[in-house]
Amino acid sequence: MSWIVQAASYLPSVKEPEKEQSLKQMLTWTGIVLVLYFILGSINLYGANAASVQQALQTLATYQTILGAQIGSIITLGIGPIVTASIILQMMVGSELLPWNTNNQEGQQKFQAAQKLLAYGLTIVQAFGYVLSGTFGNVAGDPFLILLLAGQISLGGWLIIMMDDLVQKWGFGSGTGLFIAAGVSKQVYISILSPLVTPENTLFWTTGGNPVGNLFVFAQTQQITSLIPILSTIAVFSAVVYLQSMRVEIPLTFGNVRGFGQKWPLKFLYTSNMPVILIAALISNVQIVGTTLAGPDGCSPLGCFNAQGQAQSGLVNMLQAPVQIFQSLITSGLQGVTLGDVFHIFFYIGVYAFGSILFSIFWMKTSGQDADSVASQIQNTGMKVPGFRKDKRVIKKVLNRYIPGLTVLSGFSVGLLAALANMTQAAGGGTGILLTVMILYQLYEQLAQKHMEELHPAMKDFLS
Repeated sequence: MSWIVQAASYLPSVKEPEKEQSLKQMLTWTGIVLVLYFILGSINLYGANAASVQQALQTLATYQTILGAQIGSIITLGIGPIVTASIILQMMVGSELLPWNTNNQEGQQKFQAAQKLLAYGLTIVQAFGYVLSGTFGNVAGDPFLILLLAGQISLGGWLIIMMDDLVQKWGFGSGTGLFIAAGVSKQVYISILSPLVTPENTLFWTTGGNPVGNLFVFAQTQQITSLIPILSTIAVFSAVVYLQSMRVEIPLTFGNVRGFGQKWPLKFLYTSNMPVILIAALISNVQIVGTTLAGPDGCSPLGCFNAQGQAQSGLVNMLQAPVQIFQSLITSGLQGVTLGDVFHIFFYIGVYAFGSILFSIFWMKTSGQDADSVASQIQNTGMKVPGFRKDKRVIKKVLNRYIPGLTVLSGFSVGLLAALANMTQAAGGGTGILLTVMILYQLYEQLAQKHMEELHPAMKDFLS
């Protein structure tokens, strides 16, 4: 499979920095990429039908939030190709269809190269899928318009892949996390504080219309339901911060230094936000495929859609957050709620919770977070389990008491929290706000560690 690594080397990529970047330099590059992201998001697709774009914005709102996309702009795909490529490869490696050992350098190189190749290829496939499905207007019989729109979307997708690579090598965190956090933060502001009336984009007190921001909606209507998204946002934020602080600490000692030890932390959210990113992306892709396959009557094997592109039946409808059902439960209790509505709620929660567990297990195995890999990391630091001789097998046995359970609990917790937040319409989308809080928390930890290393250079090897 060395041809995969060789083929990936011909694709555009960002060169590694020749020397380690300072905190200021890393923040500068991260800021530059963030500005570029917002600039690209404001460049509309040339040749796209405005009415079709507005309909797509309503239909693909969840996709846009989760994948850092700006529907109708040059970055319509967002991080979709990157995440989809990761999903496909993780399932293939996790199920051993691809016999790659991602715990060693060769396996990691193959995985990363294959993900890069697949992401670039999926960019073109998804771009043509959007265009040919009529998302941006009727293009039947106009090959020039098809190529024009698909070319712009593909170019934007490739730029996002390059920007993600730039952030990983020169900045903080990853581009995928940065773009999600940026897009969701923008949506949170609009959902809560925007005084504008859409689509007129005028202040609500000058036109008498209904504002976008829920605070202004509540001030105008005094309806308690308008506060639910705000309260849900606060609840999700608090829950994620609390869960992020929970951890299991394994006591270790240095084999050559008596009386000196350290605790090795294993976070409760062990696999972090990746499982929910992957399951949310998978659900979004199912909805997009359902829209693409829909015939003149609005129906496809995955379900039927109304004239506005909203799912009305089938799998795509079951994968939509049952927002109205949840609000009905709050305002009217069980009155008017059918058995089918209850099944919809449990099905939706089940897909997120158990889908996140599955991807959590795959991610643990393919990202070097399994007991064997962590045991190797601990052994390389010179530490051992107190009371035992220095042996990787002993460390692995201790880790196996915690890592499998934390992997399952981590996936289940973030999946359940995301599903509940989606149903309560948390500002920026339930999944979106959950991901954003976790991403920002991780960036804070990385910033704090980098700052500590610069203040105390001698601690760098210890912290790493």
